[in-house]
Amino acid sequence: MATLISPSILSADFANLERDLGAISTADYAHVDVMDNHFVPNLTLGLPVFERLAQVSPVPLDAHLMIDDADRWAPQYVEAGAASVTFHAEATAAPVRLAREIRRMGARAGIALRPATPVEPYVDLLAELDMVLVMTVEPGFGGQSFIEGTLPKIRRTREAVRASGHDVWIQVDGGVARSTIARAAEAGANVFVAGSAVYGAQDVAGEIAALRAAAQDAFRG
Repeated sequence: MATLISPSILSADFANLERDLGAISTADYAHVDVMDNHFVPNLTLGLPVFERLAQVSPVPLDAHLMIDDADRWAPQYVEAGAASVTFHAEATAAPVRLAREIRRMGARAGIALRPATPVEPYVDLLAELDMVLVMTVEPGFGGQSFIEGTLPKIRRTREAVRASGHDVWIQVDGGVARSTIARAAEAGANVFVAGSAVYGAQDVAGEIAALRAAAQDAFRG
């Protein structure tokens, strides 16, 4: 299984998003955090901006919806051009129905779990999903420190995926950098969201390559 890097544009310059998307053209995805100031205490961007980003991005967009009423809004992000849409388990009333609708529309479907949300209630749903996002910080703000206590949950998630026999990616988001990516990969993650580590680097493409190599060396799928 390949290890993938998905830089978060939450750390980009919002006045120059097209330029900063171009800077990560060697990445596998661009991670777009959509926040509504209700599910999390922050507000970022919505559908009109997302749709325009999808038109100019050199890489597929990975939409991470940190919003209430995901059942209503998630399909609209597929229509806006998302290649992957991840909704929070805590913000959906019908996760299977929503995942099926996202997949029917042609995008990958992911479910996200806050650090304190256990993975076990969702293990039986793995056949309906393409990705599980284990948050390694509390969602809502960039630049936070990696929560080491999430590593056992990453391991349990990988064990469950392995036992299920399904091709489900495990993504981590929060505090991912050269100092933490190997531990997350060794625990079983294979998709890595990195914001400040990428956009704060002098050589953005070089940092993406270094993160990818470190993850690939450590990954235990």
